[in-house]
Amino acid sequence: MSVLIILIGVSILVAGGFLIAFIWSVKNGQFDDDYTPSVRMLFDDQPPKENKTSLKPKQK
Repeated sequence: MSVLIILIGVSILVAGGFLIAFIWSVKNGQFDDDYTPSVRMLFDDQPPKENKTSLKPKQK
């Protein structure tokens, strides 16, 4: 039974740590950019480069 009390205490400490980290990241502006994620999919991939040699027919 004492193990449950220890586990609950540790889990509350870990949850508090995550809460503090989240509040710290919000105050430091980690989540300020709300425009880029909506258009990121449009700019991620580079267009494939065209290989000029593959367009020419092979000569014997």
